[in-house]
Amino acid sequence: MKYMIVVEKAESNYAAYAPDLLGCAVTGDSREETIELMKEAIEFHIEGLQESGTPVPPPTADSTYVEVPAA
Repeated sequence: MKYMIVVEKAESNYAAYAPDLLGCAVTGDSREETIELMKEAIEFHIEGLQESGTPVPPPTADSTYVEVPAA
């Protein structure tokens, strides 16, 4: 499956989460590390859902950019 993740730059690190997987989030020192950690977190999250008999949510999140005038 292919899940969308959101990666955000914080003051001293990066954070990421998967909108389709409630509670699945990580932090890392670099963008690349955070993406890799997120892949592992998603796999672990899905395994946990399956082991508990909880349905795995399908990937439905989408993203886009909008352009607005500068303030």
